[in-house]
Amino acid sequence: MTRNELIERLKGFEWDDVEFKRALKGVPEDGYRTVSAFANTSGGWVVFGVKQEQGQFIVSGVEEVDKVQNDFLSCLRAGAKLNRAIDVHGQIHKFDGKVVLTFFIPELSRTEKPVYLKGDPRQSFIRRGGGDERCTPKELERFLRDASKEPFDSEVINELDPATFFDEKTLAWYRRVFNEREPGRHEMLDDIEFLREWNFIVDSRGKLGVTRCALLLFGKARHVRRWVPRPIVDFQVIHEGFENWSPDRRWADRIVVEDNIIQAWLIIVERYMKYAERPFEVDAATLRRHDEPPDYISFREAAINLLIHQDYGDAGRHPQIQMFRDRTRFWNPGDAFGTVDQLLEPGAKEIRNPSIVGAFRRIGLSDQAGTGIRAIFRNWRQLGHVPPQLVNHRADKAFELTLPKEMLLSPNQERFQRELGASLNEDQAAILAYACRNGQVSLMDAKAVTGLSSAPAVNELKALAVHALLKPLEEGRLYALADQLRERYLKEGHSCRLPAAGDEQVAGPSWDQVGTKSGLSPDQVQILQNLSSEQSLAELIGLLGRTNRTKFRDQVLRPLVDAGLIEMTIPDKPQSSKQKYRLTSKATALLPQAK
Repeated sequence: MTRNELIERLKGFEWDDVEFKRALKGVPEDGYRTVSAFANTSGGWVVFGVKQEQGQFIVSGVEEVDKVQNDFLSCLRAGAKLNRAIDVHGQIHKFDGKVVLTFFIPELSRTEKPVYLKGDPRQSFIRRGGGDERCTPKELERFLRDASKEPFDSEVINELDPATFFDEKTLAWYRRVFNEREPGRHEMLDDIEFLREWNFIVDSRGKLGVTRCALLLFGKARHVRRWVPRPIVDFQVIHEGFENWSPDRRWADRIVVEDNIIQAWLIIVERYMKYAERPFEVDAATLRRHDEPPDYISFREAAINLLIHQDYGDAGRHPQIQMFRDRTRFWNPGDAFGTVDQLLEPGAKEIRNPSIVGAFRRIGLSDQAGTGIRAIFRNWRQLGHVPPQLVNHRADKAFELTLPKEMLLSPNQERFQRELGASLNEDQAAILAYACRNGQVSLMDAKAVTGLSSAPAVNELKALAVHALLKPLEEGRLYALADQLRERYLKEGHSCRLPAAGDEQVAGPSWDQVGTKSGLSPDQVQILQNLSSEQSLAELIGLLGRTNRTKFRDQVLRPLVDAGLIEMTIPDKPQSSKQKYRLTSKATALLPQAK
């Protein structure tokens, strides 16, 4: 962490990637909880020599610098406090003679997690919001399952009979598609020998055993329900916009699939085609009609991604596909092992269910060498839409992908750019449109909206800065909409989600997703500015004119509570009917900037 980055962080709050500790003469014991949380989640900075007073971070300094630094580093490298040694390097910064120490704690690989204290796995922590939370038993089980060297889908279920476990119709469908791609290969094998050939059935304990992969792909429904006691997918069609829908209202159509993965895929496609937009095109050369929906590639890759990469050992949660009027949302139990940035790059990725993925690849229903997410983004760009939204929840071990049906370059945005008088190429226009919409744009955002690799995307960002349309916050990696452009855009009444003027340093919760750490949303700013006394959840919802309690709580209120800007009046009873909310001292300090 550079000196300037540290100064900017001191203006903000503790989020999931930075933790401030006073550490005057020694390492605080709770500092090692933070190390566990960062190593188990997405990494982050531990900063010693900073105290908190009335919602503000103040440099207090570390007095015994050598002792604090040496104790902390030697303890981590020797594994004295934690179950694993962690290689960490410190940096020293001075402010008016006061010393601040910064240490970056890297996220460890899945096989090294969980990182825990005192030799007790129950003392594993994760980072959520601005705090360190002890893992629940279910969360700990997910860590341990992902840490296994043997993939979950390759485990053998000896209780199943290899000759009778599979659904004949499902296996026949798979073999037919396989034979179309590989004519003459294995056509003469009977079903058992075919399953053995591809290691769906393997030798185990002196006899043939059925792998979990085989059960999940081809198993009869009763066997699937026994060994996976939750739905394979819950597909909902909702004839409303996302913001207007509430879970307590019924969907237009819904099917909960508790069959094998192949049957789930066939059901998903049938239901999708029933409701998808299907404008046809005619090939000018052949005069043949093409009826494939324009967003089929994105939907197909996202649905397959959901089926083949989910954590099938998680019996407490199940995946959802929700088709709204304005977007389609895919939610999965099980996070991606790589970062979102890695998912957007070409090349093979580490995967949770390699046997299932391999089976889909053999019939052409899975991406080759990690191209699925990139295909989704490419198709969405071709349609002119705002980039898909990816959220890789490290703490919750979940993955979410949303396909927003919203044009990136709307007619108003195109008119606005024409009136600027700047000559922009196609990529620059897309980047600027994203910046207008969100207030700022990161390097990852620029790559997402253009499909460019890092170096060309950086060049386009710098070109927009030369045109005085963007201003750099982190040179090469993060840019904000120029102040004069922001004022003009708002003055003309354009719809956008710009952060309030002057709040660039107010970082929002940093999820591992496509996008940047966003500033406070306009709704959050409105809540802070109008919460003059203790108010109930219903009263806060009324301030914004919203009706969906769940979305308000998840998108507006909870992030403010996690950030320490709003607090509960009855924190020991979060669900109390008498619960109210009030501003904290942090929020009071922020208000002059937010207005």
